Amino acid sequence: MSMEYVLNRSQQLNCDIETAWRFFSSPYNLSCITPKQMGFKVLTHLDDDAIYEGMVIDYKVSPLLHIPMYWRTIITQVHVYKSFTDFQQKGPYKYWNHYHEFVANENGVLMKDTVHYALPMGLLGKVAHAIVVRKKLEHIFNYRYEVLKKLFPLQS
Repeated sequence: MSMEYVLNRSQQLNCDIETAWRFFSSPYNLSCITPKQMGFKVLTHLDDDAIYEGMVIDYKVSPLLHIPMYWRTIITQVHVYKSFTDFQQKGPYKYWNHYHEFVANENGVLMKDTVHYALPMGLLGKVAHAIVVRKKLEHIFNYRYEVLKKLFPLQS
């Protein structure tokens, strides 16, 4: 039985709900909010289609030691201007389910991420999580936070 982990993040963005939705529901914007050293690249050619349930997206990413890994996600749930979920079909995790939520408010949009994930390899996976994976995920989401702070700055 593998251990399941949860990562929760939220961030206030200074934009309207349509802008937030357009930005986050486009897989192409993922590369600009992912640290460059991850070598993140969308492989699937998308005609800038609106996100839809059943949409499959292939990526290449090099999270450790520049070793390329292929990652396939499927969009399992879409509620336009409210939320969407991407689920790993193939990739480095035993389980990955990322729920994106958007809440319009008087200051713009509160964006929330909830990621449920598990690693393969039992005890070895637990050790890898403690030593590397948790820190790597936190680094990615911290980087994302800083980039988004510049893209959607709050009014002072």
